[in-house]
Amino acid sequence: MTNANLGVPDIALATLTEFAQQASYVTAVTHLPVLSDADTGFGEANNVRRTVIEMERAGLAGIHLEDQVSPKRCGHLEGKAVVPADQMIEKIRSAVVAKRDPDFLIMARTDALSVDGLGAAIDRARAYVAAGADAIFPEGLQSEAEFAEIRAAISGPLLANMTEFGKTPLIPVARFAELGYQMVIFPVTVMRAVLKTMDEAYAELLTSGSQAGMMDRLRTRAELYERLEYDRYGEVGYDGR
Repeated sequence: MTNANLGVPDIALATLTEFAQQASYVTAVTHLPVLSDADTGFGEANNVRRTVIEMERAGLAGIHLEDQVSPKRCGHLEGKAVVPADQMIEKIRSAVVAKRDPDFLIMARTDALSVDGLGAAIDRARAYVAAGADAIFPEGLQSEAEFAEIRAAISGPLLANMTEFGKTPLIPVARFAELGYQMVIFPVTVMRAVLKTMDEAYAELLTSGSQAGMMDRLRTRAELYERLEYDRYGEVGYDGR
């Protein structure tokens, strides 16, 4: 969202209002449960309380909060720092108290592995579960063995971040299932593919002055309208989802 909507790096420049607004656009057009990043909660414990209220109101199924110092950094870059564990625990407790739907998922992300090592990440994850986190997102893991160690040490659902060009090797979803992980995210995969295609398309337009040479690579008008269910708008009872 920060890259595509604001054109800026993912360094906590987007606001809670922008996150919640974007989330509401997504939840308005799908019946699927949607989990959203919520950075560091946009502040301290009281801010996290409001974050949960606004994100739940946006129709989300849950959020994940991270234990980095704000402004945060991408989880696969060097130079990260984490807040004291008790400060993150306070945020998690505030989040749990603030949710109105008991099924709203509070996921805790820890970046401690890159800062203090795997043992510290496991200790934090256990503390976050004890504080009420429904699931854990261990970030920046560097091997299947580390994923397995986290699974062996932590009860409850786990999420794996399968981003590209970072610290984590590319591991298939089926392997994560074998390792005992319930969720796998691909946060920038499609965006990276689209960006490359956009660059190529603009280069061709600038070079040739026409889109004629790329017509076989474009979605047609009919395909776009089919994706949007254009013809269904106006039907009684159609909710756009």
